[in-house]
Amino acid sequence: MMNRREFIEGATGFVAAASLGRISPQTPAAPPFKTIRTSVLEIGYHESGDASGFPVILLHGFPDDAHAYDGVAPLLARAGYRALSVYLRGFGPTRFLEATIARTAEQAAIGQDVIDFADALKLPRFAVAGFDWGGRAACVACAVNPDRVRGAVLVGGYTIQNTVTPARPGAPEAARRLWYQWYFNTEAGRAGLQQNRRALCELLWREWSPTWRFTPEMFDLTARSFDNPDFVDCVIHSYRHRNFNAPGEPRFLATEQQLAKRPAIAVPVITLHGADDAFGRPAAEITAADRAVLPKIVDKRIVEGAGHFVPHEKPEAFASALLDLLGAAK
Repeated sequence: MMNRREFIEGATGFVAAASLGRISPQTPAAPPFKTIRTSVLEIGYHESGDASGFPVILLHGFPDDAHAYDGVAPLLARAGYRALSVYLRGFGPTRFLEATIARTAEQAAIGQDVIDFADALKLPRFAVAGFDWGGRAACVACAVNPDRVRGAVLVGGYTIQNTVTPARPGAPEAARRLWYQWYFNTEAGRAGLQQNRRALCELLWREWSPTWRFTPEMFDLTARSFDNPDFVDCVIHSYRHRNFNAPGEPRFLATEQQLAKRPAIAVPVITLHGADDAFGRPAAEITAADRAVLPKIVDKRIVEGAGHFVPHEKPEAFASALLDLLGAAK
């Protein structure tokens, strides 16, 4: 496996090539997607690197897809890891196996999908990394199955939610930033997402990462995933369930009750935070609140020049965090 110095030299060459136009960070090339079946889903994913390398499961958020890691996966593969960029339920080629399966996307469901994916690929142990929905799925997988996870890179830090007891109303500024959630909790919002999914999602890219100058080609590559027939149902359920306006699956009730207690994640973690994320920039130092839920936190990094979609915007910083973490978490 490549050492840290060799990786940095390789990554520096990648960046230099990009700046010269030989490799475009705006239009990276991803390998063809593969699929694997669990008991509920046929999950689409991209795989990079040697199959014998230690596996790293990469999880995207809303509204994004597995192409968020097109710039990250080659750097992990170059360092000797097996990078697995997964399409979450409701996105891209991932499909439910039966028409009768509920199109839900509560946190316990997407967290279980991570474990089911690892089981299907016969991965006894792995690392996880994610942002937005993917960060939450990674948190859930770590909290519920810590023995399976070697380490995690979490954009935004600890994001497990209490879906059992409603919280007190937040500050007006926070509520304003969540306008899209309130929209999705109405039937007008469901219809709007159905009819304007690309325009609405592009608006969120611009709002959440105001300094990101993505190209139309990059957005179009990802936006194809929003044509998934289950996209609208999964998105609507996710935002309604967390706001107590839609029931969860009965099979996940015990897990949601466990998660409502905000269990600590007992695996090594590096947290990343986009300096320009519209949802806010935290203090750079590791706080007591951070350690309460992330007792093995290794580092907390503010990624300058990035907004909400950190791996898409700054793949080198994201890959560097994973390599630092995995080098320390043997």
